[in-house]
Amino acid sequence: MKFPRHAEIWFGAYARDRLAKIIRPCRPRRAWVAVTDHYEPLGKSGSLDRAMATVSAWRDQWPRIADNAPRDAAGQRPQYSFFYPQEEYRAELLDEIARIVRLGIADVEVHLHHSNEQPDSFVAKVSEFCRRLTDDHGLLRRQDGRTVFGFIHGNWALDNSHPGGWNCGLKGEIRLLRDLGCYADFTMPSAPSATQGRLVNQIYWCTGNADGSPRSFDRGIQATVGGGRRGDLLMITGPLGLRFGERLLPRLENGELAGYDLPTPARVRRWFDLAPTIGEDLFLKLYSHGADDRNMQPLLHHGLADLYRLLAEEAERRSIEIHWATAWQLYQAVQAAVGDRAQAAG
Repeated sequence: MKFPRHAEIWFGAYARDRLAKIIRPCRPRRAWVAVTDHYEPLGKSGSLDRAMATVSAWRDQWPRIADNAPRDAAGQRPQYSFFYPQEEYRAELLDEIARIVRLGIADVEVHLHHSNEQPDSFVAKVSEFCRRLTDDHGLLRRQDGRTVFGFIHGNWALDNSHPGGWNCGLKGEIRLLRDLGCYADFTMPSAPSATQGRLVNQIYWCTGNADGSPRSFDRGIQATVGGGRRGDLLMITGPLGLRFGERLLPRLENGELAGYDLPTPARVRRWFDLAPTIGEDLFLKLYSHGADDRNMQPLLHHGLADLYRLLAEEAERRSIEIHWATAWQLYQAVQAAVGDRAQAAG
């Protein structure tokens, strides 16, 4: 059987997770679902006109999709989390996205592409970006007197994880994120990239390597009911594994919503089977690149509408309460499950 590229990094952990769930099946009562978009409207073109057209399409169409989708167990409409890149900051674009957020169906978090980075410049970039999002656009939030944010690393290279040191170069990134106010990282899974972590289908705490060596997230302590905080940074990962039945050979399943791989009933069932659980709660984090032309129209035309309908139907089939969540709300649900009530109440 032919495996996806770099499967040697994660396949052992995936096999152990599948065996554990077969021996002791999970029977969650609640499912929390978040879509985390690596949202890059300027993209490769760098055209502000194109970027404004992209954001306008989302501003016009996403509210209609959310309004027409099934409500969750609490009566809430679907939520969407735009992880916006620091290096693409334009006030005009963030103002438009903030209009969507104010409708109560979206949120904004931090995304960053960088290379050959140094600690001082990293701290300056993230701090200033968070200040702008908070002060100029009314985004992000404050907790215990400081601004906090969710994070996705551009090009997947969290904690200098690319074997060649590309697309990061920063030593000690996990600890720096902790100190800057990052409440959780949402980068993984990154398969089939070589940056993929060795822990899969878990929500877990990782601690930055004291010597600044890369890939601190390869090790961690799984989040458990009542376990509280157990490390520097919470890693909220999405489903990762193999899916079968579409072709002769198995296909990689990493929770991506793309024009070439839209939601189907079989994919939704597989997500529920793979997603991390903590006690009676299941946490399904999906991701997209929704500003990319190849994905935007398929997602806005019917892909997202199909997604929420299929998720609601599968949850009903499994007798599970469905809860639509932003990245922040997903984090709050995790904190409530692990017993960190002070954090969850923020």
